Amino acid sequence: MKFYDFTPAPSSQRVRVYLAEKGLELPTEQLNVREDEQFAEPFTSMNPFHCVPFLALDDGTVIAESMSVCRYLEELHPEPPLFGRTPAERAVVDMWMRRFELDAFIPLLHALRNRLPNFAGKVVPGTRTDLPQSEAMVGRGREMAGVLFDRAEPHMAKNEFVAGPDFTVADITGFFTLRMAYALEMDIGASWPATHAWFRKVSARPAFQL
Repeated sequence: MKFYDFTPAPSSQRVRVYLAEKGLELPTEQLNVREDEQFAEPFTSMNPFHCVPFLALDDGTVIAESMSVCRYLEELHPEPPLFGRTPAERAVVDMWMRRFELDAFIPLLHALRNRLPNFAGKVVPGTRTDLPQSEAMVGRGREMAGVLFDRAEPHMAKNEFVAGPDFTVADITGFFTLRMAYALEMDIGASWPATHAWFRKVSARPAFQL
């Protein structure tokens, strides 16, 4: 198998943190996304969504979503478990991961793509489009993330990690969600102190020293 990567991409970094936490290494090829290499062949045929990262298996199967790549690897290497051990644990991990992704990670991702000049013409991941950047998307992304942080803050105050007492992939997703929030100048420490404290703790883990 081969892992197709672009080092600066947050979604690629999510997989690399997972690999580091698991102690895994994969054959890796870097794609120059800044120069649209993902739109060239053979990559566009391998992954028509034109996003990184993606994992190509030896039988030609391509897995092109970061957490789907991690789920596949978890099946091959179940220890240490990062998706939970029991059916209940796995469901809770998945629940929190989806909450962070749907309610904050994706809105903040679109907020950044609509704010940073280098994403002009690329506001939709994996596309080259004439859609203009929208400042309204930036504000709405912050607002949506704030709703999630308000709801999660009491839970974060009572739990060591996002899904409970153990570190899981939900913490990886949460970390990159918060990192985008800080990049958008959201005052996490003042408004959500328990979430801020969790972020600082997770940031100190060796796997996050990217």
